[in-house]
Amino acid sequence: MSIIDLAQDMLLAAIPAVGFGMLFNVPPQVLVYCAIGGALGHGSRFALVQALGMPLEWATLLAAGLVSFVGIYAAQRLRAHPKVFTVASMIPMVPGIAAYTTVLAIVQMNQRGFSDELLKTAVQSGLRTFFVVGALAVGLAAPGLLFYRRRPIV
Repeated sequence: MSIIDLAQDMLLAAIPAVGFGMLFNVPPQVLVYCAIGGALGHGSRFALVQALGMPLEWATLLAAGLVSFVGIYAAQRLRAHPKVFTVASMIPMVPGIAAYTTVLAIVQMNQRGFSDELLKTAVQSGLRTFFVVGALAVGLAAPGLLFYRRRPIV
């Protein structure tokens, strides 16, 4: 992994974060923070997977938690709701290729008939999609569960 690869990954992740921020009617002055969050999340996940060899699911959980905590900090400074930043910033980390591979394998099983190879592909890709989306959900919810509790943890 080189710095160029990391910078390219972060730049390319900022683009859909801004696009989905616009789709979610985020105020224009906040779109920069959506781009920073998307770049930070996808870039940190890329670095964890490439440099440390961490599994994609665990790297996604850590990156989503990082984006969530940074989003809470930015929201307090800008007096906005944290989900304004964090939801649009998580979109670049959604596992589109794994979900597409799952659906494609299921459709091929329907057309061609059952085969062990297609079943294996569907199950592996489906589980990867499930765990990455679950990691995104837990990472997005973690600061809210820690900071906005009405009762103490202990």
